[in-house]
Amino acid sequence: MESKSTGNLQQEMMEQPNLNAYIHDNQEQFSDSSVLSLLSELFNTKKLSKAELARRAGISEVYLHQVFSGRRRPSRDRLVCICAGLEASLEETQRLLKQAGYAPLYPRRKRESIIAHGIVHHTPLGQINDNLFAENEKTLF
Repeated sequence: MESKSTGNLQQEMMEQPNLNAYIHDNQEQFSDSSVLSLLSELFNTKKLSKAELARRAGISEVYLHQVFSGRRRPSRDRLVCICAGLEASLEETQRLLKQAGYAPLYPRRKRESIIAHGIVHHTPLGQINDNLFAENEKTLF
């Protein structure tokens, strides 16, 4: 089956009065990847330990293990911290944010641009926070 654009799915959803029919007709279009599986997949491509990732992400090892075991759901900022710790690309970060149900980083907001710039240039998380602080923006942690 051919993949439908998000816009097409939204249009169909708005036009279809019967929810069950919409779900049945579009079952193959729904994303079935979980944040945990995407995050694990990304982590497995990196050559670092979870202890190192926790240090880079500015979070405790216990919290990180809880995220990877599915017992904790990271907030948007914590997920960004993990992505920065993994030196994920902007595309990978945006995909994880969307999959988690969070808004992607939006370049028309100064705070979001500072974060996205840091992600793109693999800026250490501490420096991203310093840049946010210098611009009077809320830091990630």
